[in-house]
Amino acid sequence: MADLQTHADEIHEQFSDHLDLTVDEIEERLASLVNEYSVPVDEARRSVVNSYLDEAGLERDELGSGGAEQVLVGDIDQDEQWVDLRVKVADLWDPNHESIAQVGLLGDESGTIKFVSFSTSELEELEEGTSYALSNVVTDEYQGNFSVKLNRTTTITELDEEVEVGDDSDEVEGALVDIQSGSGLIKRCPEEDCTRVLQNGRCNEHGQVDGEFDLRIKAVLDDGDAVQEVIFNEEATAQLTGIGLDEAKQMAQDALDTTVVGEEMADMIVGRYYRVRGPTFGRYVLADEFEELSGTDETVDAESLLIRARSL
Repeated sequence: MADLQTHADEIHEQFSDHLDLTVDEIEERLASLVNEYSVPVDEARRSVVNSYLDEAGLERDELGSGGAEQVLVGDIDQDEQWVDLRVKVADLWDPNHESIAQVGLLGDESGTIKFVSFSTSELEELEEGTSYALSNVVTDEYQGNFSVKLNRTTTITELDEEVEVGDDSDEVEGALVDIQSGSGLIKRCPEEDCTRVLQNGRCNEHGQVDGEFDLRIKAVLDDGDAVQEVIFNEEATAQLTGIGLDEAKQMAQDALDTTVVGEEMADMIVGRYYRVRGPTFGRYVLADEFEELSGTDETVDAESLLIRARSL
């Protein structure tokens, strides 16, 4: 039960300024979920924390760290953990929602990880290429991909020394034999900190919502020996196909059908050869850089490759 006691101590530290709790009663609640209902420890902790948040009328980013520790970004493998980082801002992207102040990539010797800073946190802006010590950031997970969120309790200290960023990118190449469903013109959930793709206008977490348009391609590359799934984001999709978001929306409006965008894109790129470079998240390589290859000596049976790719 030492593990549960550690969790209870950390939860108590988080809520000690907000609720009259004891470590023993917190540990008892955790033990009940774990031992009586076979709830995994991490899920039990999340459930207990959520119940105390409701009881105290708090948002998650109003809590203290409750035991944050210094970690490398490549070692982050749990959701909703409070951690400290020493990182360099490797890249900044344009926020896709007014609630987001900054979004981009943080890196250290172990690789890179996505970060998000929300407007409501009112934090100082990070500068691309600058190194920082970040205390009290929260890890987040979606479909096996980890990121970190800067929040109201996050402290930002610029470092005099530069943090070296390791290269965690993979490079794959092959014939682009298929683009999967969910490619082309899509809609994402507009809720803060949610990027889920809508299915029939519905988000799995937030229900029926008015989505925001986006572009992506979920492609399958085959080198003759193995297949690899690759995701091109809006910018990469526009570069790959020459079709930008505004043009895609006009195409869909003219046809009264969003699927025409994906079909048009497929006609342009399926059967061509590409080399793609980017980080791997789950089963996907995220395309940061790509180039079309020409003059291959190999003859590819496109039909057989397509059958194999669609069997994933």
